Amino acid sequence: MQLDAFLEKMNPAIHQSLRQSLELGKWPDGRTMTQEERDASLQAVIVYEYQHLPESERIGYMPAKCGSSGKKHDDKIEAEEASILRFQDA
Repeated sequence: MQLDAFLEKMNPAIHQSLRQSLELGKWPDGRTMTQEERDASLQAVIVYEYQHLPESERIGYMPAKCGSSGKKHDDKIEAEEASILRFQDA
């Protein structure tokens, strides 16, 4: 089946099942996914999500700025660097 034909039949239940199968590496019946099946499923999920979900709910979404990139984090790194012991030859 071609990707376009599959995407026309894909619904939220199929999408969720494919996502779970990709996460586990197994089909719902327990069979291990082949690399070809993983590749095709991932492609279908990515296209489906692009067409039907907001960006923040898609696979691989990362916010523009991570929560750990604040001043406190930078201060902690500077404090750790300042506390490093350095030995010199006598």
